[in-house]
Order: sequence, then structure tokens, then C-alpha cells
Amino acid sequence: MSGERFASAALALCGLAARTLGWRPGEFWEATPAELAAALGLPAVTDAPGIDRETLQKLMENDHER
Repeated sequence: MSGERFASAALALCGLAARTLGWRPGEFWEATPAELAAALGLPAVTDAPGIDRETLQKLMENDHER
């Protein structure tokens, strides 16, 4: 998922969590995808593809730069 697509999806989900669950942004970002799905009453996705080591490394580098 590209950064732009992730950002727009995260913003939409954060807004949904705020309106539906009363969550503040910190509560949204501290929740795992499984916790968010459970709180919204959605079935958990169990067959989601993983990421490769290169993608994980890029994510870690980007997070470290903040």
C-alpha cells in the first residue's frame, strides 16, 4: 500500500473510530487492526498477506526518522 493510500485509509478509519466508538486519535493509533475490527463488530481478517523484510526495513527507517 502506498503512503498516500495508507494515509487516506487511516484518516477514514480514525474518523470512523471517533464517530462510532468515541475514540480519540491516540486511542485509534494504539489499537491493533484486530482490536479495531473487534470494537467495530467486524470479522478479523485472517488471510491478509504479510510484508517482506525489505518493506519492513523501509517502514522502520521511516519511523526512526520522525
